[in-house]
Amino acid sequence: MALIPYIVAYLAIGVFVIACIARFMMWSRMPMSVRWELYPVAHEASRAHYGGSYLEETDWWKKPREKSMVGELKVMIPEILFLVALKEHNPKLWLRSFPFHFGLYLVIGATALMFGAALLMLVAPTALSGTFGEVWRAVVLVCGVGGLGLSLLGAIGLLQRRLTDPELKDFTTPADIFNLVFFIVAFGVALIHVVAVDHKLALSMGFVHNMVSFKMAALPAGSSLTVASVLLMGLLVAYIPLTHMSHFIGKYFAYHAIRWDDKPNTPGSEMEAPIKEVLSYPVSWAAPYIKGDGKKTWADVATEEQKQ
Repeated sequence: MALIPYIVAYLAIGVFVIACIARFMMWSRMPMSVRWELYPVAHEASRAHYGGSYLEETDWWKKPREKSMVGELKVMIPEILFLVALKEHNPKLWLRSFPFHFGLYLVIGATALMFGAALLMLVAPTALSGTFGEVWRAVVLVCGVGGLGLSLLGAIGLLQRRLTDPELKDFTTPADIFNLVFFIVAFGVALIHVVAVDHKLALSMGFVHNMVSFKMAALPAGSSLTVASVLLMGLLVAYIPLTHMSHFIGKYFAYHAIRWDDKPNTPGSEMEAPIKEVLSYPVSWAAPYIKGDGKKTWADVATEEQKQ
């Protein structure tokens, strides 16, 4: 029985990693998406600030393109951390979603620091002694408790909105409700565990150290809350990438393969073959401006004359 929490934790990490890789590979192999081609594009090195593009240049196809990773990071980091677009377009939802997501980031940070501490102690057993170790543990505690509290508050707020907002009725599925309840239960138990049993996260850090060192020692007697917390958090970690909550992976493609993809389609380029493939797909849309019959292709739609 003492091995069960460790086995669940190892399996959860394995499922999470494998599922994330599988999701990434699945989306990366999908047909080319319709590109937005909306400006500004963040990686335009000297033109993004006013919404320009390389297409302003004469003979642009003959000139090397300037791309700025810094420009992308200036947009992506605030969007990931602070949900800038959601705040701008739906501030009421942002009030609930921001604490939920930011709390998750803090919990992830605390977990990473616990694993970092365990690895550091394997290399240098006395590395976390003294003031340095106290500061490290204090940061873990603040991030862990703060993250659990914020995420729990946000999840409760999101659940309340799902259950009471008429505008979300048609967009709320049983899976949405289950996911939020799962977070509330798992994070609630973890927070109760910290407050009632593991005030300084010593038990949690010890468990992580045992995982990293593969010394699967039995947890102290009476630590049923610790076991419950490990099991629930492990199941949650394994569950997330198997559902639509894996949108944290999809967001990469939404930005880089759709919103910011401005690679030119020149003869013999890497874009030519995928575009030809997509143009060969049949169209079944019945809208009067398309009149798809299942036989006409997108190439036909793009080249046929439109009659008023």
